[in-house]
Amino acid sequence: MIPRRTLLIASTGIATAATATAPSSARPRPGTAALHLASAREQVAALRRRDISSRDLLEQYLRHIAKANPDINAVVTLDADAARAAADAADRHLAETGEPLGPLHGLPMTVKDALETKGIRTTSGSPGLSGHVPGRDADAVALLRAAGAVIMGKTNVPVMCQDIQTSNPLFGTTANPYDRTRTAGGSSGGSAAAVTAGLSSLEVGSDLAGSLRLPAAYCGVLALRTSRGAAPIVPTRGHIPRLPGWATSSDMVALGPIARTAGDLGLLLDVLVAPAPADRAGWRIDLPAPARSCLARYRVGVWADDAYCRVDAGTRALLEQVTALLRTAGAGVDDRTRPVDFAESNTLFQRLLYATGSATATDSAFAADVEAAAKVPADDPAGLFLHSRTMRHRDWCVADEARQRLREQWAGYFAEHDVLITPAAPTAAVPDQTATPPPQRYITVDGEQRPFFDQTSWINLASPVGLPSVVVPAGRTADGLPLAIQIIGPYLADRTLVAMAEQLAEHLPDPVRPPAFTA
Repeated sequence: MIPRRTLLIASTGIATAATATAPSSARPRPGTAALHLASAREQVAALRRRDISSRDLLEQYLRHIAKANPDINAVVTLDADAARAAADAADRHLAETGEPLGPLHGLPMTVKDALETKGIRTTSGSPGLSGHVPGRDADAVALLRAAGAVIMGKTNVPVMCQDIQTSNPLFGTTANPYDRTRTAGGSSGGSAAAVTAGLSSLEVGSDLAGSLRLPAAYCGVLALRTSRGAAPIVPTRGHIPRLPGWATSSDMVALGPIARTAGDLGLLLDVLVAPAPADRAGWRIDLPAPARSCLARYRVGVWADDAYCRVDAGTRALLEQVTALLRTAGAGVDDRTRPVDFAESNTLFQRLLYATGSATATDSAFAADVEAAAKVPADDPAGLFLHSRTMRHRDWCVADEARQRLREQWAGYFAEHDVLITPAAPTAAVPDQTATPPPQRYITVDGEQRPFFDQTSWINLASPVGLPSVVVPAGRTADGLPLAIQIIGPYLADRTLVAMAEQLAEHLPDPVRPPAFTA
């Protein structure tokens, strides 16, 4: 039995079910009665035409959340009163000026509970932050508000985003909307499940070790890990972890949009891409236009399987189908491509991941790690975690140099290929293992037990080198679970990935929505 402890919290107290679903005084126009299930682009267009008010659209969302959320537990904090006030303000502004507030004018949205949101409890799933109500928005949340979005609530995460399934002691477990026995992935599991179930048309997730893209793959939606060089193209201050008040974030974490369509992904990407506030006086980010105008013009690499991280029969068949589709569309396809050494890339990523994760450890915990690491021989594979977590700065510089050389390898590959397509994960969504102690967790691939974290190996090819990567639903299993592919592009080719996802969608089967996606 999956625990369900969803809390609907307003900034001033508990929002009862009656308060959360109070009817609006105005009614939507005919044809907009279920607009909350439409794409974000359709919703924004209807709001600008004043076919529906922001307040009425918000009330549709609140009713749908009250109906569908208890079964999946994706939205864990809801501030209906503040959202209503923001929606009413957006409606007044449009009536008085005739101009929208921005590209997301009046659009209700939820936000991952790892992103600090002014006036709304932000816990990152941690009991130690159960009462944390930020006085300032994370930079990315501030961009949403500046674009006119109406923030109505927060979506579930594992404790401090440190799991690839979504459960915590405060709110319980988020279930996969297609099958409650399966994981929604993590750490953006609540975000992906909310978009899948129509509780929000857009979300902002975060990705260090696949936390944005794995949930999207398992829940059948799109997600884009945005480019990251010396600085991210989407500002990350206010993301937990790091702890509240920190000015820095991990040197590999990237924020990005989650949506049900590629068009919506591009809509939110345009809002989120911006320098950090301190840099905006001196420079701006101007992402290149898509590299190609149609599928027939793409030079596509396909890396369908690898001995380092074998995928199951269903995923191999999916990659074969996508490869055939691309060839039929006229694209140039290289299906023997191997841009980097998979094992070396993954080991380097793990070393950098464990190192950056030590930043917020307490002094006593870190001292214990140093002591324990000293007892493990340097060449013992079992010591990878401890030696990486406690590495000296010189060792980190050497690892970072290896990362720069890996970036050069990828750049050389993309001189001859526009994109690389890989599996998103070895299988469809795996059974939820929240109740299983971490050392005993595993996944099963074609009947073989495999390490639990093999789930993220394919999507972590892009992570250490900051390449943009989009996960796209492309099929489903015989049981109706979503199957996805990953498309990786060169640094700053984020728009190319969105464009290709949109072009590819025209040839892929329409997604089958889960039961929660109903009016």
